[in-house]
Amino acid sequence: MNFLSHFYFDRDTPNANVVIGTILPDLLKNANKNWNAHPEKQPELFQQADSQNILTGWKRHLQVDLIFHSSDFFHTKTQELKHLLIPILKDTPVRPSFLAHIGVELLLDHLLIEHQKIAIYSFYDQLNAVDPEHLARFIKQCKINDTDLFFKFFDSFKSSRYLLSYQKLDNISYALQRICMRLWERPFTEKTTYQLTSVLEFYKNQLEVDFMIIFEEIENRLT
Repeated sequence: MNFLSHFYFDRDTPNANVVIGTILPDLLKNANKNWNAHPEKQPELFQQADSQNILTGWKRHLQVDLIFHSSDFFHTKTQELKHLLIPILKDTPVRPSFLAHIGVELLLDHLLIEHQKIAIYSFYDQLNAVDPEHLARFIKQCKINDTDLFFKFFDSFKSSRYLLSYQKLDNISYALQRICMRLWERPFTEKTTYQLTSVLEFYKNQLEVDFMIIFEEIENRLT
């Protein structure tokens, strides 16, 4: 799941450290794809209250992703979107299964916003409330020492408020293109990007019918 979908499950949590923990695995990977942190394997290293709260959010992230990616909903929806993407990707290096996976996740974020299931400004308020010293300590306890690199990315992530752009479907297409550019030099032509927006708009109307089912399922299974 993407940032806002993870936030959904702690949208009413008053503790900013828990909230940052729920998205920290993805933040770290976005800041440096080579960072591999597994604090859940050594919980004894995180004794301070703030670190324990971040770790609580981190574990929640892992549990949500595990439930989501093993669900019938995920497999059904990604297969549906994949079949719609195959014709427009036939002359590109992009794998339809890869794009469908990310596409479903970004569409879920988009639908949460559109149906007012979350408040994006509340999400950013929580991130701004996190004490940088506490967060830096947690990251160092994860054996990641280049906190300057992380905070350069994190500060840009907060200040740009990029997730606000997910309110428009054409920005979802742009986001998907940017993700693909990490793997392929020229993933799409302008025509493909236009076709991608059309496919996403068509599929969004199908996904919208029952998209909350997966959030309800995950919420019922969280411990």
